[in-house]
Amino acid sequence: MGKVYVFDHPLIQHKLTYIRDVKTGTKEFRELVDEVASLMAFEATRDLPLQDVEIETPVCKTTSKVIAGKKLGIVPILRAGIGMVDGFLKLMPAAKVGHVGLYRDPETLQPVEYYVKLPNDVEERDFIVVDPMLATGGSAVEAINSLKKRGAKNIKFMCLIASPEGVEIVKEAHPDVDIYIAALDEKLNDHGYIVPGLGDAGDRLFGTK
Repeated sequence: MGKVYVFDHPLIQHKLTYIRDVKTGTKEFRELVDEVASLMAFEATRDLPLQDVEIETPVCKTTSKVIAGKKLGIVPILRAGIGMVDGFLKLMPAAKVGHVGLYRDPETLQPVEYYVKLPNDVEERDFIVVDPMLATGGSAVEAINSLKKRGAKNIKFMCLIASPEGVEIVKEAHPDVDIYIAALDEKLNDHGYIVPGLGDAGDRLFGTK
């Protein structure tokens, strides 16, 4: 059964306050999202397996630990998820990056897959799907579906801000997926925006309206 982790680290909460602030401009917003993604990646990779290696320090030979060859994949949901990728790659430069593109059908309001590009060794890789917002949960559920259809076995989902409704939708659809959140907010409003939230993450990352 997947777990939900809400990060309460002071640095994450401090930076998240400025991410939320309407006065924060595009450049600073982008930098803060990048920094918080790195901090969250640090926490989310806590369970990576280790193995022993023998090295020589300037003093003597010793046995020390390295990550046990785990293959990681970062998958941003286009377009806003892109803003979280570099933060991961600073800590895990060997991780491969896939992409999932979704749009909302104007009639059914359901997310529809329009683009998927993943590493070739999908079944051997642990994936972390990233998107700044988990609002209604529809995009997250469909992105995880896209990975599973292509053979992914071990998937985590990470976002900056989530609504309680979105978390429940993802848990119901994908009970095997752990969810990592910087802040669990109050609710969704009538327009599907998280309250208090941060507005439209894609527009704030890329300077669009």
